[in-house]
Amino acid sequence: MEDTRQAAWWKEMAVYQIWPRSFCDGNGDGVGDLWGVLQKLDYIQKLGADAIWFSPLYPSPNADYGYDIADYKDISPDYGDLELFKEVLKQAHARGMKVFMDLVINHTSDEHAWFKASQESKGSPYHDYYYWRPGRRPGKAPNNWKSVFEGGAWEFSEKLQEYYLHVFAKKQPDLNMRNPAVREEVKSVMRFWLALGVDGFREDVITYIAKREGLPNGFPLPIGTGLEHYTSLPAVKDYLREFKDEVLAPAGAFTVGEAPMMTPTLAKEYITEGAGQLLNMMFHFQHMEADCFLTDWIPMPFRLKKLKRAFTRWQTELRGVAWNALYLENHDHPRIISRYGSEKYRVESGKMLAAAYLLQSGTPFIYQGQELGMTNQRLDSLEQFKDVVTFNNAKLFAKLGIKSERFLRIANRRSRENGRSPMQWSAAPNAGFCQGEPWFRVNPNYTEINAEAAEADTFSLLHWYRRMLAFRKGNPLVLYGEYTEHYKNSKHIYCYSRRREGSRLLVVCAFSEAPQRFCAPLGFDLLHATQLFGNYAPQIVQSNQFITRPYECRVYEWKDE
Repeated sequence: MEDTRQAAWWKEMAVYQIWPRSFCDGNGDGVGDLWGVLQKLDYIQKLGADAIWFSPLYPSPNADYGYDIADYKDISPDYGDLELFKEVLKQAHARGMKVFMDLVINHTSDEHAWFKASQESKGSPYHDYYYWRPGRRPGKAPNNWKSVFEGGAWEFSEKLQEYYLHVFAKKQPDLNMRNPAVREEVKSVMRFWLALGVDGFREDVITYIAKREGLPNGFPLPIGTGLEHYTSLPAVKDYLREFKDEVLAPAGAFTVGEAPMMTPTLAKEYITEGAGQLLNMMFHFQHMEADCFLTDWIPMPFRLKKLKRAFTRWQTELRGVAWNALYLENHDHPRIISRYGSEKYRVESGKMLAAAYLLQSGTPFIYQGQELGMTNQRLDSLEQFKDVVTFNNAKLFAKLGIKSERFLRIANRRSRENGRSPMQWSAAPNAGFCQGEPWFRVNPNYTEINAEAAEADTFSLLHWYRRMLAFRKGNPLVLYGEYTEHYKNSKHIYCYSRRREGSRLLVVCAFSEAPQRFCAPLGFDLLHATQLFGNYAPQIVQSNQFITRPYECRVYEWKDE
């Protein structure tokens, strides 16, 4: 296949994601904020990040911790104000880093001025900003859709005698993107932030923004009934084309979409480079389903072959036509070491996991604390949790007869709150995150796992991330080289090679504590290679093979004469 892709700055960057509430508290109120971000910009730059993606910073009642937006054109008082944001933007740009905002346009908060006005009367011009519908009959919602986060997807207004649609939490009413006035509002929001100097957007559940005309009943499911009527409908592309042509392309803005149930084939309809491209990249979830079924909350035994299939499918199917977004952690998932690695071999498995994804072709995203090897924590009761999803699942699991003690064990493994505990900066009280009482419990292992300790240890995971990001920066072999998976049927070894213009890499990752015999693939002579990375001291290779140590990884390079 001819490679039709073009070089671009966003292909050669690494992005650091900040979930602001838990990153760093700079004013002492127990909540992370932009004052804290200012203090840590040098840390982010030293890691090797070229850009920052902020999870929502906007005013919000925090029903979904910022993803329920009450004002798209301001900064939450929890985090600072617009003047402080401008200073963060200025300082980030001075360090050569881009800044991306989270764009959440599937829904607003029910405390947004638009929604409040929509409730005033059926004749309000804002009424059609949302999906207000009469019931099928008294006491019956307009259809059988269920919310992804919180029970049924419809809430009743006594005043209007109508229901409004929310496919997520009750306090997150869905915007009616079919209304041209709503799309004009979205474009106005984009222009506002771009005019301030923001460099692009991560677009939240962007393939949900169109709903099927008539809002028909969906196929009955325990959660998410109706998904087929609001996932990747043709109108999504029409709306994205409008946003790109009128706002994003003229500004040269970067965009990455988030899309549940996304496949490479479908992704190419959005991100294939050329005249029809709608987004630069797409976040998908397929590689995050190696230890679960569809959602993190339906756990299954980890299956390396499933993970490898997802990695390889996206690498090979996008090759030559579109660009991958690489990630292992974000604000919506538990910590990856606690899922795919080993807390017992935390540093070793953390380094192995980093190599497994950072040396693929694509733009890597690193979530706060991932570079330190932060792990899941164990809360003592359901009352200690904060997330609407956890509480909704507690109700669902109770209906299925699952006792509260068992649910607590599941939540401690599977809740996305594991990724939202405060960042562990030092061994000082509260992990150096704040001076006062933190908004959420700090993981007790902060005395061992923290940035200060990692900085002092040259063999730490933090230094490993720095080295890997430095290695891939501007490296055409890693950025653009051909990807080939080896030993696809292995249940314990993930091995892939990269090749470009006389240079080759071989990446060997052992997803196992038990020893595994690894023999180099045909054509890869380990004795004539340079070992660039290894998470253990070098060991003699005999007969082009070696026995792996727990969660070992090795990266070899050949340069052909």
